[in-house]
Amino acid sequence: MNELEFNIRLYLTGTMKSWTDRIDSSDQLTPQRFIFKAMTEVFDSLSDDDLELIRLRYMERLTLSEVASRYLLNEHTIRNHTNPTIKQVKKIIKQGNELSIKQKSP
Repeated sequence: MNELEFNIRLYLTGTMKSWTDRIDSSDQLTPQRFIFKAMTEVFDSLSDDDLELIRLRYMERLTLSEVASRYLLNEHTIRNHTNPTIKQVKKIIKQGNELSIKQKSP
């Protein structure tokens, strides 16, 4: 499981919120809290259908082809609905990692 899939699964299962709260009970912008808040904004902005497509891809681990056949759509359509979100999540993770490095630097 790659870092992207891991973070999406953590977020969609609610585990990311509980871990973030355990790691940091203050409201400081830690890397974990940054990632959680940014992912919340992204996922809250999705339609129910787009969220379901992401869930099928990353929680159920269905291929694009399997998701497309389930909804009687082509793979290109599924990509168009999921790729912008995936790109945003990758960017969030990268920014969270950079924030972590900055906070560790003297």
